[in-house]
Amino acid sequence: MQGEIYMSRVSIVGSGNVGANTAFFIAEEGVSDVLLFDAREGISTGKALDLMEAAPIRTYRTKIAGTDSFEDIRGSEVIVLSAGHVRKPGMRREELFEENATIIRELAARIGTGTGSIVVMVTEPVDLLTALFVEESGMPRERVLGIGGLLDTTRLSYAVSRDLCISMENISALVIGPHTKDMIIPERYTNVSGVPILKLMPRDQFFSLKEETVHAGDFIIEMVKNSTAYYAPSSCIAELVRSVVLDADRMLPVSILLCGEYGIDGVAMSVPAVIGRRGVKNIYLPKLTADEERQLRKSAEQMRLTLQGGR
Repeated sequence: MQGEIYMSRVSIVGSGNVGANTAFFIAEEGVSDVLLFDAREGISTGKALDLMEAAPIRTYRTKIAGTDSFEDIRGSEVIVLSAGHVRKPGMRREELFEENATIIRELAARIGTGTGSIVVMVTEPVDLLTALFVEESGMPRERVLGIGGLLDTTRLSYAVSRDLCISMENISALVIGPHTKDMIIPERYTNVSGVPILKLMPRDQFFSLKEETVHAGDFIIEMVKNSTAYYAPSSCIAELVRSVVLDADRMLPVSILLCGEYGIDGVAMSVPAVIGRRGVKNIYLPKLTADEERQLRKSAEQMRLTLQGGR
C-alpha cells in the first residue's frame, strides 16, 4: 500500500465502478477512511489516487488508499465485497452464480470466522452469494448483509417521487424477498408522509411503477450495454456502511440468511432489519398475504436448488 499506513474502518474488495463510486460516496459523507483492494495489480492504487486528487475541490477529509495486498483489509470494521463478473444484456442474475461462487468461496476462506468485520455483499446474484458466504465463512448471519432489497426500495421510491412530483424525502417504501423478478412489493407499505400510495395514484399506475422497479437493473444494462448500474448500488452500500460505522440503528431492507423467518431456512432474502455496529440487531417481519408468503417460499425453494447445484 502506498503512502501513509493506517487502519481503515471500511475496506472494499473490487475496485470497479461500484467499488470506486462507493468509496467516493463514503468520502463525501465523511463516514470513514476507505481502503480499496483489487486482484488486478495497481488498479486500486490508481483509483484511490484519482479520488484523493478530487478532495481539494470536493472538500472531503476522508482518506482513500489502494492496496494490492489482501492482508491490509484485515481488521476493518466493514468489508464490502463487490468483486466478480457482472451481468451482460439478456443475462439473468442467477446465471452469474456459478461464475461468481468461486470468487466468493475464496474470499470467505480468506476472511474466515476470525474476523469481527461486517461483510456487505454486493456481488451478484446477491441473495445466493450472501447465503453461500455465510456457509463457507462460518460467520454469524447477522454480520453478512446483502444490498438487494435496499436497492429495490430505493428504485421504487424514486419512481413514486417522479410520478407524483413529490420530494423523495417524503416517501416511505418497502421491497422485500429476492432481488429478482419475484421480489415482493406490497402496495400497503408504500406511502407519502403517511398517506397510502393508492390514495394518491390509481392502482394500475402503481402497478406500472412496481414493474419498472422489477426490471430497473435489466433496463440499465440494455441501455448502457457494457456496464451494470453502479451509482444507485454504490449509494445504497454507502448508506448501509454509514449505519454500521455510526451505529445508527437504521431500519433497512437487507438480504440476510433466513433461519425460520416466514418459515424459510437456509437461503438469503431481504427483510427489514435494524442495522448498527454489530450488523443486524433486530429483524422485523411485515405481515404478508397468503399469496405473498407462497411466492416467497417458492422463490426460496428455487434458490435452495441453485445453491445445492453449486456445491
